[in-house]
Amino acid sequence: MKNPQNKITNNLVYNAIKEQLGLILGFTILCIALAIMSPVFLSSRNLFNILRQLSTNMFLSCGMLMVILLGGIDLSVGSTIAVTGCLVAGFITNNAMPPMVAIMLSLLIGLLFGIISGAIIATTNIPPFIITLAMMNIGRGIARLYTNSKTISINNDFFGFIGTGYIGIIPTQVFYIIIVCIITWLILNKTKTGRNIYATGGNMTAAKFGGINTRAVTFFVYVFSSLMASLAGILLASRMFSGTSTAGTSAEMDAIAAVVLGGTSMGGGVGTLFGTIIGVVLIAVLSNGMNLMGIDSSWQLVVKGIVILIAVYIDYLKKQRAC
Repeated sequence: MKNPQNKITNNLVYNAIKEQLGLILGFTILCIALAIMSPVFLSSRNLFNILRQLSTNMFLSCGMLMVILLGGIDLSVGSTIAVTGCLVAGFITNNAMPPMVAIMLSLLIGLLFGIISGAIIATTNIPPFIITLAMMNIGRGIARLYTNSKTISINNDFFGFIGTGYIGIIPTQVFYIIIVCIITWLILNKTKTGRNIYATGGNMTAAKFGGINTRAVTFFVYVFSSLMASLAGILLASRMFSGTSTAGTSAEMDAIAAVVLGGTSMGGGVGTLFGTIIGVVLIAVLSNGMNLMGIDSSWQLVVKGIVILIAVYIDYLKKQRAC
């Protein structure tokens, strides 16, 4: 006798793959093309390099997924990366703090960005775009003031291992990615908070009448996004052995691109972690491929912008068909 639970799980997996079939096909074609054009692409060294590079965006995208599911936006994540990266570097190098103390203190300060944004957005009608844009400028300014616009180098083996070490033959970033994705999936699919995020993003008025504390949901989502950005900043500082005020520049764009490319609606209420993961991997492979082919960084920005436009337009077409 078949287990009904297994049948439900299989159906969910099948539907998730079916929904992202076009994206998976596009990703496969991209990988084949890059493998033909660059023999280095499929080397183990390059594949591990892709995993390291996408770890930062995966953290940001897990937070951004919840924000966009709510129908919001968070433009402050890039500057949060800069602030936490600079702070942890300064605490370790300039203040001789133990790495774990420096990490925890930096995380707490980074969380303040989400707490402030979430509190204002949850209790006012001011658009999230405006609030997070302001926090983006504040964060970038704080990072520049703290570092005097200079790079703070880190020379600590334990801290360096966090972002560049291996467990066996597997880079430590892979384990971080798995843990963050599992936590995000559990929140969205196995908790009341996750159901409330979808309900609030789908129709906030109906969610309020349904007894959902939409303010608490909004506050949680922006704090979670800030937490992911803070962790990404510390991980990036560890990988680069330094903290710099320019870290995380345009990182929010990569996260938004990955989430929207993965099928999450900018209008809120529709989207999956599975699609976001595919979007993150596709963005990382696309960036890596353009670097291998020596494409100018300015043209890379153009390509990523086009990808975002295509993803948003596809979302628009889906909404038109649904009407």
